[in-house]
Amino acid sequence: MLARSRYIVVEGPIGAGKTSLARRLAQRLRCRLLLEEPERNPFLGRFYQDMVRHALPVQLAFLFQRLEQLEAQQHVDSANSQVVADFLFEKDALFAGLILQGDELALYEQIVARLRIPAPTPDLVIYLQAPPEVLMQRVRQRAAEAERPITETYLERVAQRYASFFHHFDAAPLFIVQAGRLNPIDDDDDFELLWQRLNAMRSYREYFGYAD
Repeated sequence: MLARSRYIVVEGPIGAGKTSLARRLAQRLRCRLLLEEPERNPFLGRFYQDMVRHALPVQLAFLFQRLEQLEAQQHVDSANSQVVADFLFEKDALFAGLILQGDELALYEQIVARLRIPAPTPDLVIYLQAPPEVLMQRVRQRAAEAERPITETYLERVAQRYASFFHHFDAAPLFIVQAGRLNPIDDDDDFELLWQRLNAMRSYREYFGYAD
């Protein structure tokens, strides 16, 4: 599956390890890495401090960042080279439905409709799942200043939103990893096992690391 996939996406809630796994996969595949770069969003720290007040600007900033990334991705597609990314373009709608309400959500959706962003379809999506307490522990471990105000309640809402989104996801082959039980980022054995399972993937949706 990996060798045939030109555009691979690693996704999951905050703290699941998607960026670190994307880096490791790109290094193994010797291919281009496309990162979300949330640190480029000037409103993100303020959003975590006051989510109601800064929800719309943080979401719009990510939207226009996506447009830049989409242009870069189109150039890569034309060069027919392999890419590993740590985000789906569709995640903007996922978060918009979570953090925006009423008129602000309607305005955001109107802007998106006007822009008509032609999001690329991945050849493979790797979705990392983990319980909120594990996500919280990992967020605390990386000790990013902007993320200090994040609460486990917010992470639980994000994780539930991701679970609902991927329950209905059928746009690309989906490989679901229970990242609360396995650690393919820091554990070499887990990574090698994940690598083998990805290469042996046969069905449209497979699960990895779940109890029997």
